[in-house]
Amino acid sequence: MNNAENKKTSIRELGKFGLIKHVTRRSNPENRSTVTGIGDDAAVIDSGQLMTLVSTDLLLEGIHFNLIYTPLKHLGYKAVIRAISDIYAMNGNPEQILISLGIGSRFTVEQIEDIYEGIYLACEKYKVDLVGGDTTSSLTGLTIGVTAIGSAEKNSIVRRDTAGTNDLICVTGDFGAAFMGLQLLERERRLFDKEKIMQPDLAGFEYVIGRQLKPEFPVKTLDELRQAGILPTSMIDVTEGVASDLIHICKLSGTGCKIFYSKVPVDYETSRVAEEFNIDPITPALNGGEDYELLFTVPPDQFEKVKMIESVKVIGYMTSSDSGYHIAGDDGSEVEITAQGWGQ
Repeated sequence: MNNAENKKTSIRELGKFGLIKHVTRRSNPENRSTVTGIGDDAAVIDSGQLMTLVSTDLLLEGIHFNLIYTPLKHLGYKAVIRAISDIYAMNGNPEQILISLGIGSRFTVEQIEDIYEGIYLACEKYKVDLVGGDTTSSLTGLTIGVTAIGSAEKNSIVRRDTAGTNDLICVTGDFGAAFMGLQLLERERRLFDKEKIMQPDLAGFEYVIGRQLKPEFPVKTLDELRQAGILPTSMIDVTEGVASDLIHICKLSGTGCKIFYSKVPVDYETSRVAEEFNIDPITPALNGGEDYELLFTVPPDQFEKVKMIESVKVIGYMTSSDSGYHIAGDDGSEVEITAQGWGQ
């Protein structure tokens, strides 16, 4: 089918199983552990001596995405990233995914193809196999459910509840970009609704828009940690914001935390957009969400090793449970941080 010719194929023409066969025809397993993939009631996965990790994620139209400004191809890609990030965050290796779709009557086969184009691109880049799922009709728009399956050696799994007092708090990448990208997109949507401006002016905002619509995951950092012989004491993927996810680790581990304002990495473009919206850049960095970076802790004696990894920044340290959760300014002042992530 050639989208360039604007052909519109009704999903009814193919039917449920015809659609599944159509969009999964390119599935070609790469992992030896994939014994049985698409076509049976369940995927058969040989775990061998490894531990199997399973996670699931759900995206709802109108809650997690708005199709006015979200390309379907990007949506499919992002759906995969959301799911496999949970496997990576346990120091595991994602190997299979299952996709479930709830499809409203307004969608065409070509539009579903676009979603799967993004899914396949993510699968190819992160070496993950699409092995099944489910498809049904929906009265509430589009729903995408992704189950991710992976594996890890028993002694290599990193949990959220095992951080210790004085552990260093480390992060990858930068924060707040995805949230500010969303603010830009929402602003342009409101202008369209009000003034019917067809072509939004988003020049110069490519980074923050990209972080919102097509995020990536810092897999390279996990490889660098292994090469350096560093096993984090706790780890989480940052999807709710640095503050929310850090406090989540603290509560599970029975610790407090102290991070430093000037140490939280924020990209220049993020700061520029935040200032345009009259927002202190630290606010979206701490509370924005959907950054898909890693936040982890390591023992203090690992500092010399971890500082040699360019993609990692140390932003603070864990404290005793009765110390609370604080961010310190350059002037020595401290402010309590709270979990304000957007909960998506």
